[in-house]
Amino acid sequence: MAKKAELLEKAAELKLEVSDKNTIAEIEAAIKAADGPAVEAAAVKEEVVVEEAAVVAEKAVTEDRTAKAGKRSEKALKEVAEKLEKEARKEAGDTTPQSEEAESHHKKGKAPVTRPRIERRGKNYRKAAELVEKDKVYGLAEALELAVKTSPVKFDASVELHVRLGVDPRQADQNIRATVALPNGSGKTVRIAVFAPEGDHAAAKKAGADIVGDEEFIKQLDKEELNFDILVATPAYMPKLGKYARLLGPRGLMPNPKSGTVAADVAKAVTEAKAGRVEYRVDKQAIVHVAIGKVSFGADKLLVNATAFLDSLKSQKPASLKGNYVKSTNVATTMGPGIKVETTLN
Repeated sequence: MAKKAELLEKAAELKLEVSDKNTIAEIEAAIKAADGPAVEAAAVKEEVVVEEAAVVAEKAVTEDRTAKAGKRSEKALKEVAEKLEKEARKEAGDTTPQSEEAESHHKKGKAPVTRPRIERRGKNYRKAAELVEKDKVYGLAEALELAVKTSPVKFDASVELHVRLGVDPRQADQNIRATVALPNGSGKTVRIAVFAPEGDHAAAKKAGADIVGDEEFIKQLDKEELNFDILVATPAYMPKLGKYARLLGPRGLMPNPKSGTVAADVAKAVTEAKAGRVEYRVDKQAIVHVAIGKVSFGADKLLVNATAFLDSLKSQKPASLKGNYVKSTNVATTMGPGIKVETTLN
């Protein structure tokens, strides 16, 4: 009976509805049922405490093992953890905005969708480009008329021809380089220097040369004073320019027989240069770029200049070339849209 009294006392503490009429077994069952949730809660709490202690211990071990740099550095360990997390999301088929691709764009600061190039242009350019049909190939005269209308700038822009050739510029016989005298001039004001004997100075000045000299001119080159756009020299004076090749060559100012800037008759060379003689040459991408005049010339004068240039380019076709000589031709103004032109030189 003492045991039953103890059980009844414990049941009273737990506020259980039992009496001395209940058997010992019934009282024990009621007490056990009441103690179950409390025991489980205590067990869970104990388990959480153990886990937290394990995490703290693991962190302490990791901090002890991390290095300032290398694979065991904190940054490297963090990157590995992020990589494993991404792979886990990928395997799980995660398509949320925090997917790998979205995170990559976010980190690099890139927009997920890039706007078309035309939308990134200025307002005036877009307005001019609307006049050009994208896939249409124009005749030369029509293209030049359209180029004059589509110049988006306020200044007198240059009109340029860009011709992509089928040559290999690495081959000596296919490295196109020549000059052409534009009938209506280039529209550019060029400063011409003449390096020649004193006997040719007067004729050169009369022809329109801006700088004329011999020894005085050499002193200017020593000071790297390049106040000219074209340099004309006589064949006898070319050896004296050899030491300045590194100064003049990269700037395209070194006289060359192919460009007509090495001439015995310097007055004639100056007259031709002032009249609108331009030099053109193929670049590494096998493209020839040349300005044939200004927008203010009008379509008719530009057509005459363009025809003169294309005739000159046609005469430079290498005999060893197989296949098409001209692959494509485009007309454009300074900062204006390109216009495809029908190829007529093949």
